[in-house]
Amino acid sequence: MYPRTFEADCAALEAEGVDVLFAPEAGEMYPAGASTVIEVPGISDRLDAVSRPGHFRGVATVVRRMVRDLNFVLELVVCPTVREADGLALSSRNRYLSEEERGQALVLSRALRRVSDEIQAGVVDSQRLTDVALGVLADEPEVRLDYFRIVDPETLEDVEDVSAGALVAVAAMVGPTRLIDNVVIPPR
Repeated sequence: MYPRTFEADCAALEAEGVDVLFAPEAGEMYPAGASTVIEVPGISDRLDAVSRPGHFRGVATVVRRMVRDLNFVLELVVCPTVREADGLALSSRNRYLSEEERGQALVLSRALRRVSDEIQAGVVDSQRLTDVALGVLADEPEVRLDYFRIVDPETLEDVEDVSAGALVAVAAMVGPTRLIDNVVIPPR
Protein backbone atom coordinates (compact mmCIF):
# COMPACT_ATOMS: atom_id res chain seq x y z
CA MET A 1 0.00 0.00 0.00
CA TYR A 2 1.34 3.38 -0.99
CA PRO A 3 0.99 6.35 1.37
CA ARG A 4 -1.69 8.85 0.33
CA THR A 5 -0.25 12.33 0.87
CA PHE A 6 -2.22 14.38 -1.65
CA GLU A 7 -1.97 17.74 0.13
CA ALA A 8 1.78 17.39 0.74
CA ASP A 9 2.28 16.26 -2.86
CA CYS A 10 0.35 19.30 -4.14
CA ALA A 11 2.46 21.64 -1.99
CA ALA A 12 5.67 20.06 -3.30
CA LEU A 13 4.51 20.39 -6.90
CA GLU A 14 3.49 24.02 -6.36
CA ALA A 15 6.91 24.76 -4.85
CA GLU A 16 8.48 23.38 -8.04
CA GLY A 17 6.37 25.68 -10.22
CA VAL A 18 3.88 23.13 -11.52
CA ASP A 19 0.87 24.91 -13.00
CA VAL A 20 -1.48 21.99 -13.70
CA LEU A 21 -2.09 18.77 -11.77
CA PHE A 22 -4.20 15.95 -13.19
CA ALA A 23 -5.49 13.95 -10.22
CA PRO A 24 -8.63 12.07 -11.22
CA GLU A 25 -10.59 9.86 -8.84
CA ALA A 26 -10.33 6.11 -9.45
CA GLY A 27 -13.91 6.06 -10.79
CA GLU A 28 -12.99 8.60 -13.46
CA MET A 29 -10.03 6.52 -14.63
CA TYR A 30 -11.75 3.16 -14.24
CA PRO A 31 -15.48 3.67 -14.78
CA ALA A 32 -17.97 1.01 -13.72
CA GLY A 33 -17.95 -1.87 -16.15
CA ALA A 34 -14.53 -1.06 -17.57
CA SER A 35 -12.60 -4.28 -18.01
CA THR A 36 -9.81 -3.58 -20.48
CA VAL A 37 -6.39 -4.55 -19.22
CA ILE A 38 -3.04 -4.75 -20.96
CA GLU A 39 -0.95 -7.87 -20.59
CA VAL A 40 2.52 -8.21 -22.11
CA PRO A 41 3.22 -11.91 -22.52
CA GLY A 42 6.71 -12.87 -21.47
CA ILE A 43 7.16 -9.85 -19.18
CA SER A 44 4.01 -9.69 -17.05
CA ASP A 45 5.02 -12.87 -15.22
CA ARG A 46 8.57 -11.95 -14.17
CA LEU A 47 10.34 -10.24 -11.24
CA ASP A 48 7.68 -8.61 -9.00
CA ALA A 49 4.89 -10.48 -10.74
CA VAL A 50 6.12 -13.79 -9.33
CA SER A 51 5.18 -12.79 -5.78
CA ARG A 52 2.59 -10.19 -6.80
CA PRO A 53 0.46 -11.65 -9.62
CA GLY A 54 -0.95 -8.94 -11.89
CA HIS A 55 1.61 -6.38 -10.72
CA PHE A 56 2.88 -5.42 -14.14
CA ARG A 57 -0.49 -4.30 -15.46
CA GLY A 58 -0.02 -0.61 -16.00
CA VAL A 59 3.40 -0.15 -14.39
CA ALA A 60 6.28 1.58 -16.12
CA THR A 61 8.12 -1.52 -17.32
CA VAL A 62 5.03 -2.69 -19.18
CA VAL A 63 4.35 0.82 -20.51
CA ARG A 64 7.88 0.90 -21.91
CA ARG A 65 7.27 -2.29 -23.90
CA MET A 66 3.77 -1.14 -24.89
CA VAL A 67 5.14 2.16 -26.27
CA ARG A 68 7.53 0.23 -28.52
CA ASP A 69 5.12 -2.54 -29.55
CA LEU A 70 2.26 -0.16 -30.41
CA ASN A 71 4.55 2.36 -32.13
CA PHE A 72 3.49 5.35 -30.05
CA VAL A 73 5.16 8.52 -31.28
CA LEU A 74 6.93 9.53 -28.11
CA GLU A 75 10.23 9.12 -26.39
CA LEU A 76 10.33 7.31 -23.07
CA VAL A 77 13.45 8.27 -21.14
CA VAL A 78 14.74 5.78 -18.57
CA CYS A 79 16.57 7.58 -15.77
CA PRO A 80 18.71 6.31 -12.90
CA THR A 81 16.95 5.67 -9.61
CA VAL A 82 16.68 8.81 -7.49
CA ARG A 83 18.25 8.18 -4.10
CA GLU A 84 18.20 9.81 -0.71
CA ALA A 85 21.50 11.16 0.63
CA ASP A 86 22.25 7.84 2.38
CA GLY A 87 21.68 5.81 -0.81
CA LEU A 88 18.17 4.52 -0.11
CA ALA A 89 16.03 4.53 -3.26
CA LEU A 90 13.48 7.34 -3.03
CA SER A 91 10.03 5.84 -2.39
CA SER A 92 6.82 6.91 -0.73
CA ARG A 93 7.02 3.62 1.17
CA ASN A 94 10.15 4.79 3.02
CA ARG A 95 7.90 6.71 5.43
CA TYR A 96 6.65 3.35 6.74
CA LEU A 97 10.15 2.39 7.92
CA SER A 98 11.16 2.83 11.54
CA GLU A 99 14.61 4.33 12.14
CA GLU A 100 16.02 0.84 12.69
CA GLU A 101 14.32 -0.56 9.57
CA ARG A 102 15.59 2.36 7.50
CA GLY A 103 19.14 1.46 8.50
CA GLN A 104 18.49 -2.17 7.56
CA ALA A 105 16.99 -1.14 4.20
CA LEU A 106 20.28 0.43 3.16
CA VAL A 107 21.59 -3.09 2.52
CA LEU A 108 19.65 -3.09 -0.78
CA SER A 109 21.58 -0.15 -2.22
CA ARG A 110 24.82 -1.47 -0.72
CA ALA A 111 24.33 -4.78 -2.55
CA LEU A 112 23.61 -3.01 -5.84
CA ARG A 113 26.58 -0.69 -5.40
CA ARG A 114 28.86 -3.68 -4.68
CA VAL A 115 27.62 -5.44 -7.82
CA SER A 116 28.24 -2.26 -9.84
CA ASP A 117 31.77 -2.06 -8.40
CA GLU A 118 32.43 -5.69 -9.34
CA ILE A 119 31.25 -5.03 -12.90
CA GLN A 120 33.51 -1.97 -13.09
CA ALA A 121 36.37 -4.26 -12.02
CA GLY A 122 35.62 -6.57 -14.95
CA VAL A 123 33.31 -9.23 -13.50
CA VAL A 124 30.56 -10.10 -16.00
CA ASP A 125 29.36 -13.51 -14.78
CA SER A 126 25.85 -13.12 -13.37
CA GLN A 127 26.14 -16.02 -10.93
CA ARG A 128 29.34 -14.61 -9.46
CA LEU A 129 27.71 -11.16 -9.19
CA THR A 130 24.62 -12.68 -7.57
CA ASP A 131 26.79 -14.49 -5.03
CA VAL A 132 28.49 -11.18 -4.16
CA ALA A 133 25.12 -9.48 -3.71
CA LEU A 134 23.70 -12.29 -1.58
CA GLY A 135 26.77 -12.05 0.64
CA VAL A 136 26.09 -8.34 1.20
CA LEU A 137 22.38 -8.92 1.76
CA ALA A 138 23.20 -11.58 4.39
CA ASP A 139 24.65 -8.77 6.53
CA GLU A 140 21.06 -7.79 7.44
CA PRO A 141 19.27 -11.00 8.48
CA GLU A 142 16.11 -9.06 9.38
CA VAL A 143 15.70 -8.07 5.71
CA ARG A 144 13.67 -10.82 4.03
CA LEU A 145 14.73 -11.18 0.40
CA ASP A 146 11.99 -11.70 -2.18
CA TYR A 147 14.34 -11.80 -5.15
CA PHE A 148 17.70 -10.68 -6.46
CA ARG A 149 17.92 -11.07 -10.23
CA ILE A 150 20.16 -10.02 -13.09
CA VAL A 151 18.03 -9.81 -16.21
CA ASP A 152 17.82 -8.45 -19.73
CA PRO A 153 16.30 -4.95 -19.37
CA GLU A 154 13.90 -5.53 -22.28
CA THR A 155 12.68 -9.09 -21.68
CA LEU A 156 13.34 -9.42 -17.93
CA GLU A 157 14.77 -12.88 -18.62
CA ASP A 158 17.83 -13.96 -16.64
CA VAL A 159 21.16 -13.34 -18.33
CA GLU A 160 24.34 -15.36 -17.82
CA ASP A 161 26.59 -12.33 -18.06
CA VAL A 162 26.19 -8.57 -18.16
CA SER A 163 28.38 -7.81 -21.19
CA ALA A 164 25.38 -6.85 -23.34
CA GLY A 165 23.87 -4.77 -20.53
CA ALA A 166 21.52 -5.82 -17.77
CA LEU A 167 19.03 -4.79 -15.14
CA VAL A 168 20.07 -5.76 -11.63
CA ALA A 169 16.94 -5.85 -9.48
CA VAL A 170 16.21 -6.60 -5.84
CA ALA A 171 13.02 -6.77 -3.77
CA ALA A 172 12.78 -7.42 -0.04
CA MET A 173 10.61 -6.98 3.02
CA VAL A 174 12.02 -4.65 5.65
CA GLY A 175 9.73 -4.95 8.62
CA PRO A 176 6.21 -4.87 7.11
CA THR A 177 7.35 -2.76 4.14
CA ARG A 178 8.17 -4.17 0.72
CA LEU A 179 10.95 -2.28 -1.04
CA ILE A 180 12.40 -2.63 -4.52
CA ASP A 181 15.57 -1.20 -6.02
CA ASN A 182 17.56 -1.65 -9.20
CA VAL A 183 20.47 -0.48 -11.27
CA VAL A 184 20.77 -0.52 -15.06
CA ILE A 185 24.09 -1.79 -16.37
CA PRO A 186 24.96 -0.39 -19.82
CA PRO A 187 26.47 -2.65 -22.49
CA ARG A 188 30.28 -2.94 -22.37
